[in-house]
Amino acid sequence: MALGRWKKIDSRVMFTNPWWSYLLDRVLLPSGKESEYHYVHTAGSVIILPMLPDGRLILVRQYRHLDARESLEFPAGGMRDGDEPHAIARKELIEETGRDGALEKVGFFNPCNGIIDEQAHVFIARDLTPSSRYRMDDTEEFEYEFCMPEEIDAKIRANEIYDGMTMAAWAMARSLVTGGAQA
Repeated sequence: MALGRWKKIDSRVMFTNPWWSYLLDRVLLPSGKESEYHYVHTAGSVIILPMLPDGRLILVRQYRHLDARESLEFPAGGMRDGDEPHAIARKELIEETGRDGALEKVGFFNPCNGIIDEQAHVFIARDLTPSSRYRMDDTEEFEYEFCMPEEIDAKIRANEIYDGMTMAAWAMARSLVTGGAQA
């Protein structure tokens, strides 16, 4: 049996900033009742798994304001309307690691499909070389960690890696990075 679909009656932008819009839709539910649905619209994001020749991956440790603590994550960044995922993945890879490389798109996911319509595009970066275009964003400060796949698995189990986008990207790309080897 197919699930009933909601019908959008109208949509209003409640607030906008350079990265997101906060929207309110009026919808008609399958039951015939009218309801409100609040959500965030974004142009998307990218997350990159930078892989060194010895199999280690580069993660960045940065302070996260909402959690008031440091977070260990794969390099990532937001997109703006009209941005192309490959181009933004390359920009973020250079900006956050100082390296450039060959990008392989793995796929995409929605980080929280109940409140945001974002598509997070996942890439593996290989054949990394130093980039002369390296320039960190003013709002970012990083420490780098170089981890083997089994170390990433252990850090996830120990909640040392708690970022949902990093864990989702790792779930999608792990077998491509390890050649199918399991922890």
